[in-house]
Amino acid sequence: MQYLHTMLRIRDVDASLHFFRDLLGMVEISRKDSEKGRFTLIFLAAPQDAERAREMQAPMLELTHNWDPEDYEGGRNFGHLAYRVEDIYATCQHLMDNGVTLNRPPRDGHMAFVKSPDGISLELLQAGEPLAPQEPWVSMANTGSW
Repeated sequence: MQYLHTMLRIRDVDASLHFFRDLLGMVEISRKDSEKGRFTLIFLAAPQDAERAREMQAPMLELTHNWDPEDYEGGRNFGHLAYRVEDIYATCQHLMDNGVTLNRPPRDGHMAFVKSPDGISLELLQAGEPLAPQEPWVSMANTGSW
């Protein structure tokens, strides 16, 4: 068995690509539009997984945009996606500077949670050992759910 991808249904391609590609730094591996099926599939990979994703079509994140409007509720029941980051504080600051709410700030220097434009929870984990706790992170309260 081999892990291939996780699929998320999205409402807004531009907002989702801004979040996953522009803010989180993921790399677009491929894109397919289906006129007959009225959908677009966009496959992304974490930068360190991009070469392997191109060669093996895994591991990836599949964003599915159905062209006809649908209401997607219950993103919380999905659980979450998890990504390792080089510097949790720098990543969280970058996201906050671009209007992303930290639902669970990295108070411990190890873990934070944010949500995609479609309400999908993402866990960000510090690579290696946790960073030393520091302000303003230590004093930040949780916002909403994750």
